[in-house]
Amino acid sequence: MKRFLVILSLFFVFQVNAQISGSVIDDKKEPIIGASIRLLVNGKQSNIGTVTDFDGNWSIDIQSTPVVVEITSMGFKTQKVRIPSSLKVTTRLVPDRNVLKEVSVVQQRLSAQQQKSALTVESMDVLAIKESPSISFYDHLGTLKGVDLTSASIGFKIINTRGFNSTSPVRSLQLIDGVDNQSPGLNFSLGNFLGAPDLDIVSVDVIAGASTAFYGPSAFNGVISMQTKDPFKFTGISSIIKAGERNLTELSVRWADKVNEKFAYKINLFALRADDWEARNMDATTFSANGPLNPGGYDAVNRYGDEDYWDAGGDVKYYAGLGKFHRPGIEERHLVDYDTENIKLTTALHYKFTEHITGIYAVNFGAGTTVYQGDNRYSLKDILFLQNRVELRNEGKWFWRTYATHEDAGNSYDAYFTALRMQDSIVSDQFYSNQYRTMWSIFSRPQVRALPSCPPNSLPVAAFQDSMNVVINQNLEFFNTLHDSTNSTVMNFMEAVYGFSVKNYLTPGTSEFEELKTHITSSLFTEGGSRFYDKSALYHSQGERTFASETGTYRVGGNVRLYAPNSAGTIFSDTAGAVIRNYEAGIYGGWEHFFVDERLKTSITGRLDKNQNFKPLLSPAASVVYKLNEDHTLRFSVSSAIRNPTLADQYLNYNVGRAVLLGNLNGFDSVVTISNIQEYLEKPANQRLQHDFGYFDIDGISPERVRTAEVGYRATLWKRLFLDANYYYSNYNDFIGYVIAARIEEGTTAIDRLKSAQVYRVAANATEQVTTQGFSIGLNTFFGNYQALSGNYSWNKLTSDVNDPIVPAFNTPEHKFNLGWNFRNYPIGNDKDKLLGAGVNYKWVQGFVFEGSPQFTGSIPSYGLMDAQISLNRVYTRNNKKVNVTYKIGASNVLNNKVYQVFGGPLIGRLAYLSIQVN
Repeated sequence: MKRFLVILSLFFVFQVNAQISGSVIDDKKEPIIGASIRLLVNGKQSNIGTVTDFDGNWSIDIQSTPVVVEITSMGFKTQKVRIPSSLKVTTRLVPDRNVLKEVSVVQQRLSAQQQKSALTVESMDVLAIKESPSISFYDHLGTLKGVDLTSASIGFKIINTRGFNSTSPVRSLQLIDGVDNQSPGLNFSLGNFLGAPDLDIVSVDVIAGASTAFYGPSAFNGVISMQTKDPFKFTGISSIIKAGERNLTELSVRWADKVNEKFAYKINLFALRADDWEARNMDATTFSANGPLNPGGYDAVNRYGDEDYWDAGGDVKYYAGLGKFHRPGIEERHLVDYDTENIKLTTALHYKFTEHITGIYAVNFGAGTTVYQGDNRYSLKDILFLQNRVELRNEGKWFWRTYATHEDAGNSYDAYFTALRMQDSIVSDQFYSNQYRTMWSIFSRPQVRALPSCPPNSLPVAAFQDSMNVVINQNLEFFNTLHDSTNSTVMNFMEAVYGFSVKNYLTPGTSEFEELKTHITSSLFTEGGSRFYDKSALYHSQGERTFASETGTYRVGGNVRLYAPNSAGTIFSDTAGAVIRNYEAGIYGGWEHFFVDERLKTSITGRLDKNQNFKPLLSPAASVVYKLNEDHTLRFSVSSAIRNPTLADQYLNYNVGRAVLLGNLNGFDSVVTISNIQEYLEKPANQRLQHDFGYFDIDGISPERVRTAEVGYRATLWKRLFLDANYYYSNYNDFIGYVIAARIEEGTTAIDRLKSAQVYRVAANATEQVTTQGFSIGLNTFFGNYQALSGNYSWNKLTSDVNDPIVPAFNTPEHKFNLGWNFRNYPIGNDKDKLLGAGVNYKWVQGFVFEGSPQFTGSIPSYGLMDAQISLNRVYTRNNKKVNVTYKIGASNVLNNKVYQVFGGPLIGRLAYLSIQVN
């Protein structure tokens, strides 16, 4: 640490002779964000410059005064300003006579992507991030048009667009400064848990739809592209301290300095801790054989180890009243670490080799503990994430970028599997069920027989069972007591047999329980525990060149990527020292040209991708953007995307107890369906020898493909209302899902015809073609000097009838909308150093069916959430320097409407907070 501080202090050896600074405002004295400030040398623009921040301020280091700068901003006339000294200068820009003030305000808030793209792009800029009532900028993305945000925990938020949502967002690509933020082992991003801090974000673009031709094979359903602040343009020290409900504490510091016109650097530190929401859904799972009123128990959503059930085995008279019974299981809240912690440390060194060429070395480090939901619920405990990037670029002409990502799963474990292993390590399921039946027949059956309404043995079996079911329903409390007593008797018997406190090892809160849990969660899968080992890595290199000529603008590029999974056999098939490596590469090219006085923009893009295990695949795209006039734009695009199977789709080898989950590169032969086995078991012994198991094969996995046609309209109406609307139609092929089947061993007699069976879940492609369509519209308007209204509506629909069980679930609400109001920079008592702000956003989501694993499949009811904030921006002067301080009180879900956003996850309630930001 001392060495680091010494090196850091050397940065300040370099000094400049002078600094000029100023602020840029409009004709109503409102700050203009993103205005370009460029130093003029001999009347021409130099490479020395900056942009205004969200308060309209700027500064540039120079050699001496006086100087002349040129200030430009969309919707305003360009001005040249002479700066005679280092005193701060305020410049008021004059609106262009052809563009009214209201239009320029709208245009300021549109990203470059939104203004030029033929795709649907939703954006947040620094001002939107500052004004957001949500707990973080990433949470606020869920209020954008067409964007779905799912909270599996406080630390794990998932962004999806245009359907087929999942808590494992493998069909979305998340970029930070052009760098893929995915976990190398999981092949998707863990929300922003290992991403960029709020203080360092300058803009976020969410590009909806198929975008492989533009962004590569992971951009199947959408892209989240974040841009961080350039230390040449955003200098100084900024910090945020935040405290809130659920013991939330957050600290973020950004330190950036432009040492000279050649070298600049930045350092970001972020730390968060909170008490996560607990998953306590005790409703019966969709596939539970019994409901909550069954005296013998049931399979609860967030209780694990209670999935299987047993009954009287056909002898309903001998085990009178037994019914179906389950093991007690263990609730998730006793298994998972809900103490969420997150640390991020990011730094970047920027060096200008020439006027136009910049070199960057950046490091992104993240660590923490949170809860992740996939096929099971997982405690991601002490995970580590490290990313190194080297980049050389000439802005707008070419770049070369190389980065490496490493992860360490730390002490992460599978909560669901932990319960199974804990129960099985003390008493196996088979032994438990056998003893349960025995104890019932000895101690409980006589009490059942003594009931006046107990049916006589003389009844046929079916009639006896029907009558007994009536008796059970009429005496639920009595039978609940019997089952509790039987379970206790079984545990006492086990203690007598084993000679230790069996009951305590499965009773939460006891030292024995914690001791057993620690043993299971600290041991690898291969050692009989539930911890998984993952030290996977990803290596990526990409280059791109842009050419401009009279015939248009041409772009060519390519990339190579190496995946290096390392799970020691706990996740992938890298057992017994086997090494897995997976290579892929892609090349792309595009052409863009303007026609009709630059009102018509056409573009064509093509990309060819090759993974070592699959054939080359082409992803073409074409678009037309036609600007009717300054206020109206039409766009049409045809795009395509592919998604290479993830490492799990190819190499998974994960035993979850009930089944083995397998990747499927080469196909899987000679398997039978689970329903066929059930049919066999229901047959009398004399018919089993002739049973046909119906063996079948599963083909090897191949990439997914989608084609999308989209039309859109963008307009500024009545010089103050911005509208953006789009309609899309998508056609999917070769969806990747899975087949559940078994491999069996057959005997030669009726008794042992089925000697053994092992259940597998095998990755596979759907054979059916799937179509979806959707429409969205967004409206934004600014009125008066201080207020803005926004609203958006989205409709998404799975339009084809799908019978193929391999097709993944749509998991998307058909209808949703957002309504927002913002009030900003209102001077208190006409004091420009005291500015009041506020914001409210209401989101409504229609209920839908969420399909995950069998444990986590069910209905999400419709819900509405409201976020709100009020803020005060104060300017303090200390030693002739101005310090901006923003005090903010807000809450996500301010009305505390507790809702499920993912089936199997926690109820998400209010998260109120107080924050102080200093710039």
